Amino acid sequence: MTDKSNHANPNKNRTPRHRAREFALQGVYQWLLNHEEVAVIDAHIRQAHGFDKADSGHFHALLHNTISQQTALRAVLSPLIDRPLDQLSPVEHAALLIGAYELKNHIEIPYRVVINEAVELTKSFGGVDGHKYVNGVLDKLAATIRDTEINAGK
Repeated sequence: MTDKSNHANPNKNRTPRHRAREFALQGVYQWLLNHEEVAVIDAHIRQAHGFDKADSGHFHALLHNTISQQTALRAVLSPLIDRPLDQLSPVEHAALLIGAYELKNHIEIPYRVVINEAVELTKSFGGVDGHKYVNGVLDKLAATIRDTEINAGK
């Protein structure tokens, strides 16, 4: 998995939270493929170039809690997707899990920010149109678990 965004736009302003999400995506991706212990993945990623510019606390919460809550997160995502989760690309799967985790557990982050971040991650690391799929699924999920926030904005 390579980060295409750096090559396309090296001056892109990436916040510490965005960097945390990038590293968490890589960790969840690694977990999906290899089922390694989260502590091993965490330790490995913290050694990566640029990790010092990431929000370490948010990375920890995203990586550890997304993986520990993956059963519940998959349960809320499954009715919203058109195929079994194991048929999604690992990047889309990881972005959806992280996005679902943030929508459910970080209500202080506006739902539009959560969706946009997941879309940007998928654009950076995923296939050509994967970001459209992630956007659609998380938009449906937000409508069910963030309905009060969405309706307040109307």
